Amino acid sequence: MDTDAALESQIGQWRGYVERRHAISAADADEMEDHLRDQISDLSAAGLGADEAFLVAVKRMGSVDDISREFAREHSDRLWKQLVLMPAAPDDAGTRPTRELFVVLALAVGGAVALKSGLATLDEDVVARNLSLLVLPFLAGYFAWKRRVTPRGAAGLLVPFALVAVVANVFPFVPNGSTEVIVAIHVPIALWFVVGLAYVGGEWRSDRRWMDFVRFTGEWVVYLTLLALGGGVLVGLTIGAFDALGTDAEWVVEDWVLPFGAAGAVVVAAWLVEAKQNVVENIAPVLTRVFTPLTILMLLVLLAAFATTGSVVDVDRNLLILMDLILVVVLGLLLYAVSAREPHLPPDLFDCLQLVLVVLALTVDLLMLAAMLTRIAEFGFTPNKVAALGMNLVLLVNLAWSARLVLGFVRGRRGFGSIERWQTRYLPVFGIWAALVVCFLPPMFDFA
Repeated sequence: MDTDAALESQIGQWRGYVERRHAISAADADEMEDHLRDQISDLSAAGLGADEAFLVAVKRMGSVDDISREFAREHSDRLWKQLVLMPAAPDDAGTRPTRELFVVLALAVGGAVALKSGLATLDEDVVARNLSLLVLPFLAGYFAWKRRVTPRGAAGLLVPFALVAVVANVFPFVPNGSTEVIVAIHVPIALWFVVGLAYVGGEWRSDRRWMDFVRFTGEWVVYLTLLALGGGVLVGLTIGAFDALGTDAEWVVEDWVLPFGAAGAVVVAAWLVEAKQNVVENIAPVLTRVFTPLTILMLLVLLAAFATTGSVVDVDRNLLILMDLILVVVLGLLLYAVSAREPHLPPDLFDCLQLVLVVLALTVDLLMLAAMLTRIAEFGFTPNKVAALGMNLVLLVNLAWSARLVLGFVRGRRGFGSIERWQTRYLPVFGIWAALVVCFLPPMFDFA
């Protein structure tokens, strides 16, 4: 979309917003649009770009018109995001996308080579602890380049990667022990928040930027899944074709195609999200509205299954693990729903469904905690129980306060912004908990 077309689209959005106000006649809207265009012309003549001129003009009109001020307040974050993501100058517009593609390909190949080298040289149990360490630094490097992070900031991002690498490889784990498995699970969680620091750039205190990272995470999972499905189909067809020719190609796929494809897809999926944000942002609300009621039904079924056990001590261990995973999925769905929602819209039926989802998840979490504490009192502490107990306590705090905030929003007693702020400011707690598990849980149980 060229500059003039983009500007007309933005003006059209603004006018549509104005015309939805019943007190504004068509003549009044025409007069306000003329005033807006005069402001844009003056600002453009002063040297501002079209997007900058539009953003400033809307904010200036807010000083003389209540409706324009409301539009500026509700849409300034989105307009500013569009402004930042668009090329800064015509000369750069033609070169930066091409340069970015080469950077993405180089980082994808780097991650693939690192993963292949690790698979070829490290033992199987050591590889499990290092999978994310072999790939995620290249994803963080992409965002550090994308956000123009300073060399000092980039060096700061390497510190947590180095510390986690030391802990994961220096600890004398008992082979195939519980603590080794727990560390392998929690290392990617801790490092994903380091990727988040690279994603937000220098705006690590910004709630909006962290909510953008939440949205990115959901969209990245969608793209990564699509790439995996497409790659799986392509690999299957290729193997079938070679089999028909009497040639065994499975070893090539297992030893080379899968490692290179998996590691490269991590970076390529992130690039696709960045390049196609407007497309995926239209999908995000649809996904949340489809999966929220389905998840509610699933939680109701699980609560019924839990009730049939009769005693929390007799609850099957596999059921507890399953419910833990479901609570994590519910949290991800809640975060994705919050990130995909328009903050200025009033509460609707879907927000009521979100409240039901949070209350059900909170109920499941409380039952899980009761079951865990009872089993700990009966059989004592183990690494798995401690890790699960801590995660459930972290989830309990998040879900309890989320239920309070969502209830207040549904009842019209608070704005949606309070829910966004709570979720973004609580996010680091999950990363901190994962880091604590990696660093302190193994020595607590003698690395068994």
